[in-house]
Amino acid sequence: HFGRTVFALCNYPALLTAGILQLEELQDSPLEDFPADSALARVLQREHRVFIELLDSYPGLMDRLTNGEEEDIIYVGEMLGKGASGARGDDTKTLKAAVLEWLVPRGQAVIPPLSRNIKSDQGFNHEVTGALLCPAGLDWLNAETKQSLKSGETAVRGDQWPIFLYSGYVYDSEDPWKGLLRSEILVFGFKHVFTSPSSVDKEPKATRSGNAYLHGMKSVTKGSLAYIATQAHSVSLSSSSVFSRTDTVTDSENFYHSILDLLEDPDESEEVCDLMMCRVFPNSSSSQRSVSKNSALSKIRERRAALRERTIADVH
Repeated sequence: HFGRTVFALCNYPALLTAGILQLEELQDSPLEDFPADSALARVLQREHRVFIELLDSYPGLMDRLTNGEEEDIIYVGEMLGKGASGARGDDTKTLKAAVLEWLVPRGQAVIPPLSRNIKSDQGFNHEVTGALLCPAGLDWLNAETKQSLKSGETAVRGDQWPIFLYSGYVYDSEDPWKGLLRSEILVFGFKHVFTSPSSVDKEPKATRSGNAYLHGMKSVTKGSLAYIATQAHSVSLSSSSVFSRTDTVTDSENFYHSILDLLEDPDESEEVCDLMMCRVFPNSSSSQRSVSKNSALSKIRERRAALRERTIADVH
């Protein structure tokens, strides 16, 4: 679950080893000593944050790392990596089939048909998936552009985001934040992985088997958005069959990092905060639950509000 919601492309043995060393070094040179806008500071801050969140996710991990030998750290890292890779593979397997059902409106057929087991027909080699993967700002309907993407003459880098990330698959060059990471495919993919596959077709409903329920996840995270976007981009729609740090077909590592970089950029905090407010999970917080009229709870809150107003009036 850590890989899905915090950081997907970890080299866990290296992360643990560097994290322990960094904890010692930070006692002498805290991160605040580095220029806030330096690339080094950003990298160190992310690595340190990921390491600390990993420690928080696994009680007792810190004691095992600090009291164990170097071989123990490597072993723990390998086991964590194996678990994360397995979970990522499970998501890839189910999403590859599910996404094909979301490419066109319900009741319509994908033409020409796509096979769930033949990836070579997807990506820029198919009219529908090609249109969705076309980088925002390019025109898939332009014959020259389409042919250039199909042939590979136009190499698409990971930070050239595809149109399918946008709501309605529409990109506004004057307002590039508009609709970003709000597309139907991403929303469906998020529900499929974190609540349950059945929640895609109906209002979210907590299930005891959903990943979010099992891990106490109650809100969208920056890592989870980047994770679902990369799953859809690098495996479900493209002609690639893997989502990994070594995937060069879709440049998935660069794609994942570029989205995470944007979401973690302090200068974009207002837009990111608005994006994080998307309600995907049922009963995600008590403040979002409405109170039934004339219930005991509503009466208690009404009485408390009246007492508060009376106290304020008496003071003035």
